[in-house]
Amino acid sequence: MMLNTPDQIHQFRRLTLLRGLKLEAEGFQVKRPPSCYSVVKKEFKLKGNKAKVLEQFTKIVNDMKGST
Repeated sequence: MMLNTPDQIHQFRRLTLLRGLKLEAEGFQVKRPPSCYSVVKKEFKLKGNKAKVLEQFTKIVNDMKGST
């Protein structure tokens, strides 16, 4: 698989952050900051605990995936 456009690269990054956030919400602990949780909260200006941020970010990623 080759990611050629900036949109493809950004979508891959969002999917990677989503996967990491899911793991953190299940209890996986990050040894080196920043965590996916903190990155997502900061970049997408989301508020709440891990479960609420995961729910909001999943919706954002799915909406962006559908629009491309």
